[in-house]
Amino acid sequence: SMSLREHALFLFRSAVDIVRPAPMLKRALKLQGDGCPQLLVKGRAFPVKRDLYLVGFGKAVLGMAAAAEEILGDHLIRGIINVPLGIQESLQRAGMQEMLLKPHSKIQVIEGAKNNLPDPEALKGAVAIQELAEGLTADDLLLVLISGGGSALLPAPIPPILLEEKEKLTKMLASRGAAIQELNIVRKTLSLLKGGGLARLAYPTQVVSLILSDVIGDPLDIIASGPTAASSHSVQDCLQILTKYNLLHSLPKSVETVLSSSPTKPTAPEDYSHVCNIIIGSNALALAEAKRQAEGLGYATLILSAAICREVGRVATLYCQLIRLVCLGFAGLGEGPLGDKVKANLLQLAAELEIPGLNLAEFLQALQELGHERPVCILAGGETTVQLQGTGKGGRNQELALRVALGLHRAQATDISSLPGRCEIVFLSGGTDGQDGPTEAAGAFCSPELVDEALQEGLSVEAFLSNNDSYTFFSRFQGGHHLLVTGLTGTNVMDIQAILIRAT
Repeated sequence: SMSLREHALFLFRSAVDIVRPAPMLKRALKLQGDGCPQLLVKGRAFPVKRDLYLVGFGKAVLGMAAAAEEILGDHLIRGIINVPLGIQESLQRAGMQEMLLKPHSKIQVIEGAKNNLPDPEALKGAVAIQELAEGLTADDLLLVLISGGGSALLPAPIPPILLEEKEKLTKMLASRGAAIQELNIVRKTLSLLKGGGLARLAYPTQVVSLILSDVIGDPLDIIASGPTAASSHSVQDCLQILTKYNLLHSLPKSVETVLSSSPTKPTAPEDYSHVCNIIIGSNALALAEAKRQAEGLGYATLILSAAICREVGRVATLYCQLIRLVCLGFAGLGEGPLGDKVKANLLQLAAELEIPGLNLAEFLQALQELGHERPVCILAGGETTVQLQGTGKGGRNQELALRVALGLHRAQATDISSLPGRCEIVFLSGGTDGQDGPTEAAGAFCSPELVDEALQEGLSVEAFLSNNDSYTFFSRFQGGHHLLVTGLTGTNVMDIQAILIRAT
């Protein structure tokens, strides 16, 4: 029989595979008929009256474009995609031929946005995409491929603003503590293509966007700054943010010009009747597939949330308490005073964390109804944050796994009745893009025994954590056996966590 660890790895891989570009596009996109062909997107039909064009931008778009070109065949006239610098070489090296365009492809690839920052190369690509969109007619069809990282790959400041002026303003805002949402609102307001700009330029052409979401809640106007989605923000919002950070009087002349000549109320939503935005891949979709597979392996399975966010230490505490509750259930103590105490802690923690859309009381009820005949699998996803204190090497998934291990170790030390000997536990956290921080790992596994075993090897988990050095810990501990290493996956729907528990 497979170990819990092998099961966890299998579930993580299943979740990632379902949102890999090729299978994802083949599920969502079909081309039908020869006389007057139709593009079928998730069951919706779009007639291809004249020519079909393709544009795209984002970290997963190369693989998406390769799959799309195969599906569209000769109907595709021309395409332009903006992808991260060096990605073709990385995929070539990793032997991922299926993510690369064929020789003689009709799609032009422009690589840019070094270190995920807008640069002249990305601007060149954005201008080419803009020109293609502006040249289309009402009878053409424009297929737009979008994934995370698309924002940096589509910089097109409204003239006369220069790219470096926009960058400087963004940096000034960031240095004054502006939140990412605020930065995005300012960027969108000063951009030709973001905030629905690309869709407006393509009007009246039918625009169909296929979107791989790497943002919690899948908001269309936030993913890659929403080039084909109506913006929910106005120039007024932008001015408010600039006022809040006291930048209204130190703006470049060009930015002043653009802001003073923009209409102050948001454009009417009816301008977007020619656009269809479809999410074809997301964290929720990946979790649903992992759940299907876990049930096939015999686990009683629940999905906690696809929107797990907040600071990694707090999230680790939430997972540790959940694991304790399941183990108490297996020991027949779930309904007693100890179980009630853990539940109260969990509800208190959930209230503080404010995870979007998470109803923990409902989840705990469902957990109770699972019974204790089968092993339990709890799945979750999203994106945590790490407060950097040290100078170590790691990533949020490895740090989360290490913090969960420490939390379980401490619970075991203080709480003799509930954990030890009753349950076998494996926790996994990994990034679906195959990269966790500046490391070659996607994440890590842990179990309650890890801290004891580390102490025997003379490693102090607390010391590594206080230096944010989870990767170094996992590399040294048992020869890196607990690292999750998948290599580049060519996709990204944030992170996935799996908790597997069985009674011993």
